[in-house]
Amino acid sequence: MIVLVSTYELGRQPFGLASPAAWLKRAGFDVTCLDLSRQSFDPSIAGADLVAFHLPMHTATRLAVPVIRRLRDLNPNVELCGYGLYAFLNASFLRSLGVSHLLGAESEADLVRLAMNKAPMTASEAGIQRLKFVIPNRDGLPPLTEYATLQDGAKRRVVGYTEASRGCKHTCRHCPIVPVYGGQFRIIPVDVVVGDLERQIENGAEHITFGDPDFFNGIRHARRVVQAVAKRFPGLTYDVTVKVEHLLQHKQVIPELRDTGCVFITSAVESFDDVVLERLQKGHTRGDIERAVDICQAAGVPIAPTFVAFTPWTTLESYRDFLTEIDRLELVNSVAPIQLGIRLLVTSGSPLLGLDDSDFRPGS
Repeated sequence: MIVLVSTYELGRQPFGLASPAAWLKRAGFDVTCLDLSRQSFDPSIAGADLVAFHLPMHTATRLAVPVIRRLRDLNPNVELCGYGLYAFLNASFLRSLGVSHLLGAESEADLVRLAMNKAPMTASEAGIQRLKFVIPNRDGLPPLTEYATLQDGAKRRVVGYTEASRGCKHTCRHCPIVPVYGGQFRIIPVDVVVGDLERQIENGAEHITFGDPDFFNGIRHARRVVQAVAKRFPGLTYDVTVKVEHLLQHKQVIPELRDTGCVFITSAVESFDDVVLERLQKGHTRGDIERAVDICQAAGVPIAPTFVAFTPWTTLESYRDFLTEIDRLELVNSVAPIQLGIRLLVTSGSPLLGLDDSDFRPGS
């Protein structure tokens, strides 16, 4: 038996379990998916042939630590694997906990190889692998009604989640995707995306979050996806994530998103301080942010900005300016409160570590 474990995926049904589950089941393996954000820990999984933790972010990794230790206590010989962005970025730490196998980007095929007792491909052997994607298998996961929902006016919508691409062709200095993908991204075929949505909609999904790091990395692919989805599922709403510079570059596409069901766009604004934006290598300026907000508001698709509110360069004055600008741009209702307190996280391999700046003190 192969057990796939998720500890945290932002309140969503974990795509990071559903996708590899499909690969493993296709290969003939008995697969159990355990989402610890919605399900209780099951001690019997310590007897599995392989227990693999999906580690897509820092929070998920920290929450996995006590579970890993408990499994080791229950069975010192349990075979453990970590996969996802933060497995790669925390390799030494995870190995110290007894995790034997660590997989980074595009890990589905390597999980199958591990299950077959074959060595996974290494980064030097395969680079970022090009997989032939399959429709995720969500059997055995808690129903979508147990996950985060979208309040759309007076209606509360059941939310599903999928991905139309992975990785990113940009190299923002603070982004955890960069040390893993190195500026590469992979497109998921439209028919696979539509197939995944069909299964989720059959199970109650009324709104879809596209989790691509940047939905406009491949603009032609993005347009094909939204056109196919709108045609196949009229009335379905969705949201996407798009860089500020792409909102400016492809502003003519924003009305098309609106017309195909997009109800808001998340964008990693990060800061209003041009000095900070340059150090993070975001590719946009304070003025660009205002233009992007205007474009989205004019098109009737609200922008939901995310921020790194506290960096080594944040001062009391700049933080006050940050709050003032959110109010001036009429974004108060579009900014989640957590965004006002997020601190810069410097990962292993981060380009920030090579930044020649006397004010930059990682860990301070």
